[in-house]
Amino acid sequence: MKAARYYGKEDIRIEHDVEAAKLGEGEIRVAPAFVGICGTDLHEYLGGPNFSPTSPHPVTKEKVPITIGHEFSGVIKELGANAPSHLKVGQNIAVQPTIYCGSCGACKIGAENACYNGGFVGLSGGGGGMSESVVVPALSCLPLPENISLDVGALVEPLAVAWHAVDASPIASVPKAKCLVLGGGPIGLAVVQVLLSRGAGLVIVSEVAARRQEFAKQFGAHHVLDPRSNDLVAISKELCGGENGPDIVFDCAGVPQSLETACKAVASRGTVVNVAIWEKAVPFDPNWLVFREAKYQAVLGYQRKDFEGVIKAIAEGRIKPEAMITSKIRVEDLVQGGYTPLIKEKDKHVKILVDMHA
Repeated sequence: MKAARYYGKEDIRIEHDVEAAKLGEGEIRVAPAFVGICGTDLHEYLGGPNFSPTSPHPVTKEKVPITIGHEFSGVIKELGANAPSHLKVGQNIAVQPTIYCGSCGACKIGAENACYNGGFVGLSGGGGGMSESVVVPALSCLPLPENISLDVGALVEPLAVAWHAVDASPIASVPKAKCLVLGGGPIGLAVVQVLLSRGAGLVIVSEVAARRQEFAKQFGAHHVLDPRSNDLVAISKELCGGENGPDIVFDCAGVPQSLETACKAVASRGTVVNVAIWEKAVPFDPNWLVFREAKYQAVLGYQRKDFEGVIKAIAEGRIKPEAMITSKIRVEDLVQGGYTPLIKEKDKHVKILVDMHA
């Protein structure tokens, strides 16, 4: 079959003789439809392998080269033995690409998203969305209602990251919560949408890029600030009524200044939620939180309940993410039409999708 394969730094190849995986018990064969290109994919391309294993992965037993693509929707083509009865051939689905061992300490307490041996389909082996066929566990397949198109279905994965982050925050116990989102990239914009769907009363976004500022406003942010020309700590406090800062701050930027800003802006006894993945160690003064008696909550990825929450919210019209799709390309144009614009003109895009049937 045809598939996009990652070999290492700046080395992605479209191959036509990749062997299709065999279908096992409790597994589903999926024909991918649309695949999103993620920031993690870009990091792998520019400086990897990082997530992609260079020695056999403990679960998939694979190493580079691997088929890529972990944000994807598709159509069920074949059911393995003992597949769940709610899954049918021809059904449109979103795929949760989580790989986990099921036996480590994290998995045993239900934290499979933090599995010590974990990974992702499309990053750690196990096939990937940028192919004509991928075999995944039945539990990874989430049916899409008829009013959710396959291109929007490919947005469920990044939105699930945001849903998981918001779910880990005290949003449910803080009526009309006042929130600050640092970073207006794809995940920051997803957090904005999820916050509004979950009843946040005020959403402030900090973002330097003009186009992404516009996207933040389009998705419903009440205030959008440029951190280069605004004192975020002072202004966010003022926007929250002047007595206290935001109840919850989501750090989706992952740079030294965003960490300090998040901790200094948050309200007394508020919560900072770290959504970003950090490329290197950064300075941190615990007193930023101590003097506010604030909490620092780290989150990672998502679980099935987060995919279910996102799909339900989109189906009910509480999240309308279509505008996140800023371009669609063919898999043959993956690097030139996808990776290169996201690297060199990232401010102009939110999500570029690979249309596997174009």
